[in-house]
Amino acid sequence: MDQNNENHTMGNNSEDAEITNMAALLEQEGLGLDLPKAGEIKTGTIASISPGQIMVGIGAKSEGIIRGQEFELIPPDVFASLEVGQELPVFVVIPEDHHGNLILSYVRALEAESWEKAQGLMKEKETFTGIIEGFNRGGLLVNFNELHGFIPSSQLSFSRRADMTGDTPEARYSNLIGEEISLHVIEVDQERRRLIFSERAAVHESRDSIRDKVIEKLTIGEVLTGRITSLADFGAFVNISGADGLVHLSEISWDRIRHPGDELKVGQEVQVKVISIDKEKRHIGLSIRRLKEDPWQEQIKELRVGQLVEANITRLTKFGAFARLTNEIEGLIHISEISDEHIAHPKEVLHEGDDVTLRIIKIEEDSHRIGLSLRRVESLAFADMDLKALEEELVDTDIKVTTDDAPESDTEDAPSEDEPANEQGTEETPEEKAPESDTKDAPSEDEPASDQGTDETPEEKAPEADTEDAPSEDEPANEQGTDETPKEKTPEADTGSTELKEPEEETSDKPPSDEAEEEKTEE
Repeated sequence: MDQNNENHTMGNNSEDAEITNMAALLEQEGLGLDLPKAGEIKTGTIASISPGQIMVGIGAKSEGIIRGQEFELIPPDVFASLEVGQELPVFVVIPEDHHGNLILSYVRALEAESWEKAQGLMKEKETFTGIIEGFNRGGLLVNFNELHGFIPSSQLSFSRRADMTGDTPEARYSNLIGEEISLHVIEVDQERRRLIFSERAAVHESRDSIRDKVIEKLTIGEVLTGRITSLADFGAFVNISGADGLVHLSEISWDRIRHPGDELKVGQEVQVKVISIDKEKRHIGLSIRRLKEDPWQEQIKELRVGQLVEANITRLTKFGAFARLTNEIEGLIHISEISDEHIAHPKEVLHEGDDVTLRIIKIEEDSHRIGLSLRRVESLAFADMDLKALEEELVDTDIKVTTDDAPESDTEDAPSEDEPANEQGTEETPEEKAPESDTKDAPSEDEPASDQGTDETPEEKAPEADTEDAPSEDEPANEQGTDETPKEKTPEADTGSTELKEPEEETSDKPPSDEAEEEKTEE
C-alpha cells in the first residue's frame, strides 16, 4: 500500500518536472505565454533589412515587421544608419494581423518615448532648450524629440513680446525661426497629441512681475492692440503685452449697452487706449470707445445753459426724473428742480410719457450729463435770454417783441434845434401852464427884477439847469413868470412862507391898473 503511494508520488513529481522543463524550453524559444500587446514599447533586434520592410525580433513566437506607412515614416537619414543586429525600440501596432504577422512601428516608439520624457519634465518642472521651427497666428512651434510642441504668444517672455512689432504673424514671428528658446512643459495630453510649452515659466516670470514690467512702459493715452481674454458683467479684460487691463462697461461703446457680450467676444482682437494706470494696485484702465468719434458732442452743439427745450419723461426714480430731448439725448431733472414746493417723489408732479417744457441748467461734456429743471422754466433770472430767443424765432415775421417796462420816449415833446428857446412854453398843456389867477404876486413894473425871487423857498427855485430859458436883461421882469408852470413856481399864498405881508397884497385879486379904474368910477 505504502509502496504504491510512493510510486504514485514519484510519478507526479516527474510529470511536474517535465512541465517545468517544457515552460522553460518555450520561454527560451520565444514561445512563452507573454504575448505582445497593442501599444506596448518593446526593445527588439533587427533581423533583416530589405526594401520596403524591416524584420525585428522581440522574443515573440515570430519576428515583427515594420512596413507600409510605418516604414515610410522613418526619416531617410535614420534608415541609412540602421544595421542588422542593432537594437531598436519598437511600438506594437497590431499583435497579429489577418496573415498572423506582428506589426511594429519604429517612429511611434520614438514618439511614445518622447511623451514619457515630456511627462517627466513637466512633473519635475525642468527646463530644456528647444529650437523655434515655425509659427502660426497664435504663437510659435517647437520640436521636442519626435514631437511638435506649441508656445502660445501669451506664454512668451515679456522681453520677447516687447521686441515684437507688426500687425501680422509673419511680421512678428518670422525673424525668430531658428533661435534657441528655454522652455518649461506646462501641458501633456498624448490622446489629443497636445504638448504646450512656456517661456515665461522657464524664466520665472510671474503674472505680477509681468504686469509690473508692462505698467512701467505704459503711458496714459497710448494706443495698443490686445486680445480679449474674458468678459464680466462690469467689463472686458484685454491682454496687452502679457498683462490684462480692464475695459469698463461704460468704456466699450458710446451707446448704452447692458453687457460686454453685446459688443465683444472672447479671443477678439481690439484696439484700446490706456486711460488710467494704478501702479500700487497693478490696475490698467483701457477704453475702446475713446478711439471713436463721440456723437454726443455733435448732438449738444445747439444746446446751451438756460435754454428752454421740449422733452418727454422716460422714467422716474426716487431722486428725480429722466427726460429725452428732441435730439434723443437724455437728461436728468433732479427732484429739487421739479417744484418749488417740497415733494417726496417725482410722481407727485410728473408721469412717464409726459411732454414738458424744461430749462437746461447744466451741461457736463466729460461725463455726458445734462441737468434739467422744471421749476425754473418761468425764472426771471433767464428773462433776457428767453426774450432774445423769442426775437430770434420771430426775426422773419411781422411780429415785434416789446417789453412793458420800456421807458417812454422823452424826445416827442422836445423842441427841435431850429426852434427858439423862448417858444418852448407855447405848446404846454393847460395843466402845465400856471392859471392867470396865480399871477397876482407878479412884481409890478416899479419893483426891481432883483427882488422877485426873495420870497421863494429853496424848493420853489428852479434848478440851475433850467436857467437856459430865462429872459434876457432887456426883457421886462413882469414877463418872466408868464411861462412858468406850477411845478416851476408855486404861488406864495400856498408855500406856507413865514414872512409877513401887507393885507392888501394878500387880498388883491387884480393888477394895480384895474384898481385905479375902479377909484375913478366911484368918484
